[in-house]
Amino acid sequence: MAAQPVSRVVRRVLRAGVRSCSSGAPVTQPCPGEPVVEVLSRPRPFLGEHAAPFSAFLTDSFGRRHSYLRISLTERCNLRCQYCMPEEGVPLTPKADLLTTEEILTLARLFVKEGVDKIRLTGGEPLIRPDVVDIVAQLRQLEGLRTIGITTNGINLARLLPQLQKAGLSAINVSLDTLVPAKFEFIVRRKGFHKVMEGIHKAIELGYSPVKVNCVVMRGLNEDELLDFVALTEGLPLDVRFIEYMPFDGNKWNFKKMVSYKEMLDTLRQQWPELEKLPEEESSTAKAFKIPGFRGQVSFITSMSEHFCGTCNRLRITADGNLKVCLFGNSEVSLRDHLRAGASEEELLRVIGAAVGRKKRQHAGMFNISQMKNRPMILIELFLMRQDSPPALPSTFRNSLRVQVLRHRVSFSSQMVTLWKGGGVPQAPLVAQRWLGSSLPQRHFSSHLDSDANPKCLSPTEPQAPAASSGPLPDSDQLTHVDTEGRMAMVDVGRKPDTERVAMASAVVLLGPVAFKLIQENQLKKGDALAVAQLAGIQAAKLTSQLIPLCHHVALSHVQVQLELDRTRHAAVIQASCRARGPTGVEMEALTSAAVAALALYDMCKAVSRDIVLAEIKLVSKTGGQRGDFHRT
Repeated sequence: MAAQPVSRVVRRVLRAGVRSCSSGAPVTQPCPGEPVVEVLSRPRPFLGEHAAPFSAFLTDSFGRRHSYLRISLTERCNLRCQYCMPEEGVPLTPKADLLTTEEILTLARLFVKEGVDKIRLTGGEPLIRPDVVDIVAQLRQLEGLRTIGITTNGINLARLLPQLQKAGLSAINVSLDTLVPAKFEFIVRRKGFHKVMEGIHKAIELGYSPVKVNCVVMRGLNEDELLDFVALTEGLPLDVRFIEYMPFDGNKWNFKKMVSYKEMLDTLRQQWPELEKLPEEESSTAKAFKIPGFRGQVSFITSMSEHFCGTCNRLRITADGNLKVCLFGNSEVSLRDHLRAGASEEELLRVIGAAVGRKKRQHAGMFNISQMKNRPMILIELFLMRQDSPPALPSTFRNSLRVQVLRHRVSFSSQMVTLWKGGGVPQAPLVAQRWLGSSLPQRHFSSHLDSDANPKCLSPTEPQAPAASSGPLPDSDQLTHVDTEGRMAMVDVGRKPDTERVAMASAVVLLGPVAFKLIQENQLKKGDALAVAQLAGIQAAKLTSQLIPLCHHVALSHVQVQLELDRTRHAAVIQASCRARGPTGVEMEALTSAAVAALALYDMCKAVSRDIVLAEIKLVSKTGGQRGDFHRT
């Protein structure tokens, strides 16, 4: 029988009502005890009109027409993001089991023939695949394919984009979760912030509009940068897309880490009350907004708080050739195995049609999804790239990582816009310098943004412990973390009242003259040592309960890490303060913060000198709790 008649027969069978038994094989009769579902009986209003009937193979039992295909080109990546992989890493599929270029193009041709008009190439990182330009060029030859997009981490974008544009690439999504270079390096475990910025600049230069910038917002990590991201859209043709943090295997998803769409929107409207909503496009995953007069726009992808399953038109093919009909579903079918077994086009369509027909009305919801077994995101695709979060970061609200300029306050985002307009690559914010009666400049850092040009870096703006102790600490007749039989035990604080707790700790890093001068002039090859140490101290405070076995987890409300260079001793003085309201103190958080900041400073300088000494790690003060306040004199 000729191919075309067989295809028409299969289509008629599917239109009559295909059901799938638990085995997944399509049958023309209903499974026992189940009613027949008319596949095309109730088309949804969002579908729109097509010149010809849309493929029954790509239409599910709820009338959703899947015209958008995402293809993962590789599982590999040139970054080591703490988001995309579990802590223990992921076992990569052997090369022989990944789709070949010809298999990718065969499947693409089949889907386009059935009605797919948009293909997005993902990974891993798709731009590390050697033949990515050739794949784009061959996809461009497919009749009916209107859009070829790519989702990338941006590291190789500036170098490859001219070739990709010539080959036919029409849409670009770049992942970027922070505008702070030191935080970027912490997140991805690699350098490359300026390469990503250069890639975005190159996309704008080559006429891509808008360039979509995907930012997964995670509480305690980057929610304080929302306004900086939005400010970039004032003069640049960007669509900054804030994505709700989503659960996948290995990312230790926690509901408290998720910043909801409504919370983000409220934050933006406080700054720009004129923010207006734009009409939603057909099958769009994003809620788009624009500030009048701004060149770009901002969008929210609300996968968790307000799902868009009812208009979903996406299918995904993993790098090893499995078809996923839902990003959050754990059901997959191997198209690779059927291809390699010599399946005909009609047989492949039956397999695809059966999988699409089994697609559920909507995903399981944020709480159920977090309990489901699914691939780590790196093995599905870097969908919108940054979906996960650094391992088990306790929730910390409004920890602002801002570099303060003591004399001339220039916002980071306005610096970046100026540099982009001038064709330059944005650099890290400059740290203010001041003179202390010497010919050498003195550098200062603070983890909060001062309202005044405070001349003393270590003069805190937050209320601190009292100037004098309220009395000596009472002695205890036994160690609190040891029971009566000498075994370790965690203190039960369940019945203790919640009180405001503040603790401050300090540390000194004796650097020696060589390392001191390099830090002072910000000339270390590894980067800005003070910025990295500051960030390390903030993160360490939040991770204390995971580092110190018998510490309770504390929901910190504020962390502040400050560094000052002491020229007389060639030293860096670190001061860390932590605040929380609860039944237990935060002195361990402050001590851990100061100690890890010191360790990070050592790590940044060890290539210059091994004659570095970490000293004077101590508790300076604490308030709150039954044992009274303490202040070291």
